[in-house]
Amino acid sequence: MGAKKDWKVAIIPGDGTGPDIIKATVPVLEAIKNKYRLNISWEFGNGGLNCIEKYGTNLPETTIELLKRSDCVIKGPATTPEGATSEVSLAVKIRRMFDLYANVRPCKTLPNVQSLKPGIDLVIVRENTEGLYSGLDFQVNKDTAMAVRLITRPACQRISKFAFDLARTRKKHLTFVHKGNILKASDGLFKEVVDGVAKQYADVTLDDAHIDAMTQWLIKQPEWYDVLVMENMFGDILSDEAAMVVGGVGVGPSADIGEKYAMFEPIHGSAPKYTGMDKVNPIATILSVKMMLEWMGYKDAASALEKAVIDVLKEKRVLTYDLGGTAKCSEVGREIASKI
Repeated sequence: MGAKKDWKVAIIPGDGTGPDIIKATVPVLEAIKNKYRLNISWEFGNGGLNCIEKYGTNLPETTIELLKRSDCVIKGPATTPEGATSEVSLAVKIRRMFDLYANVRPCKTLPNVQSLKPGIDLVIVRENTEGLYSGLDFQVNKDTAMAVRLITRPACQRISKFAFDLARTRKKHLTFVHKGNILKASDGLFKEVVDGVAKQYADVTLDDAHIDAMTQWLIKQPEWYDVLVMENMFGDILSDEAAMVVGGVGVGPSADIGEKYAMFEPIHGSAPKYTGMDKVNPIATILSVKMMLEWMGYKDAASALEKAVIDVLKEKRVLTYDLGGTAKCSEVGREIASKI
């Protein structure tokens, strides 16, 4: 995006463990803002399962107004209710509201975090608006339900260009993941578009793989990949697998990016059984803030935040239970803030 004069950030803690995680993350954001004198301000809003009883929705109107007067949002994990007539997830509502078409999930080997192999550094780029998650899911009659897998040329073009642009800033290697041998029309169209866009990026190496094969290759040779692009459901499944390859969802950040707006959140769920226990790992959310700083154009601040996380991981003194430690969520946040 490039740095601007003033950035307004909405913060939605979510529910379950979300409030604990956001409470641990804000001191890190404050520390990086103060050290680099960043023009960032933030305001909190309500959203998530705990809002439904009070407001009748997981995204109240006051929060919608907050989002609209903000440049981006940091969102803690929020529980998504299940069932055919239940609320659409909070994340999906925000994605649709601002057309956040690119879901970006980096997966990188970190110090003292159990990783399948050393040297893994890949990014999954997931088309966020279509595929089987486009919302065209309905019951035809009492015995039949149907979901439509929507793939359009414009959506394929913009996500392909986004992925190629990202690959150009990294190792110049893009892998298109699909199932074109079975989903011949929809993934055939997607592949046609990717191949067409590739002609504008002669400096980027393009290859492709079937989704079922890729689930194996990510285990066998994850260090071989750079940027991977795919449709919505494939990206949802593969990004969780990739996160586990580098140590688990507790260290997995993500960004949902549109033309003028973005959302930053951890890839993990709300873990309601740990609500209020100050127990879970905040690093995924803190690294999501790092992605926000990059998006804003604050490259030095983003690098400093990542270095602080890495320093804490290297020292192994203040780690949560999932990384073999005994520290509280808030203690990890304070430790990372102190490194900044």
